[in-house]
Amino acid sequence: MEIPSDILPSLLGILALTVIATVTLVAFRVPGTLAPAVAIVRGAVQLAVISVILTGVISNPGWIAVVLVVMFTVAFCVATGRIGWSLRAVATMSSSIAAGVAVTLTVVFATGALEFTPRYALAIGAIIIGNAMSVATLTGRMFTTAVLDHWDEVEGWLALGAPPRTSTLHLARRAIRDALIPSIDQTKTTGLVVLPGAFVGAIFGGISPLEAGRFQIIVLAGIMACGSITGGLVATWLGPVRTKPVALR
Repeated sequence: MEIPSDILPSLLGILALTVIATVTLVAFRVPGTLAPAVAIVRGAVQLAVISVILTGVISNPGWIAVVLVVMFTVAFCVATGRIGWSLRAVATMSSSIAAGVAVTLTVVFATGALEFTPRYALAIGAIIIGNAMSVATLTGRMFTTAVLDHWDEVEGWLALGAPPRTSTLHLARRAIRDALIPSIDQTKTTGLVVLPGAFVGAIFGGISPLEAGRFQIIVLAGIMACGSITGGLVATWLGPVRTKPVALR
């Protein structure tokens, strides 16, 4: 395999950006100062591996399905770890992400918005799964943190005989809304502030700007639909609180 001539400048740029991120966090005494560096290294290794794998399976529906299942598994495991491991947490994250992804991809391909091919299935599937993971994580953490911060209020509702779900309903709704803010802002500012990776990558791949724009808006609509379903289900699962949650790390 021929090594690209620009690999050394790329490595130097990545190293410089990693050092900047780490030094900045150290300067502000932020906990977990090495987290960005570790994430970058992991991301680079994982992208290298998946690039090699996809080179040989990009047109094989069976292998594409396997890749998407692996991505989904990693996604709900990461989201579960962010709210604390338990059987309930696993069920919450796996079912919520699965429902959001399944509904979104079914609509995208059933309506003919995108042709049901291995390449499109992988492209939009990976993006939707990744964003579902983020929304699930944010919803779970924001809801748990809100319950902890307003525990006196929640406990007061419970003491008055309110059902557990009712006592946290307003906190759950707020967690869903706040978890969707990054996706909403990205969609609102696309083309003005943000040029999404899928759009830029499609153009670099030789697709016309109009076709790339069509693909991107389908992706953004899918992200919104999936995020709404996933966030709503996570909050629904976590909503009935009877005891004070454990503080998140």
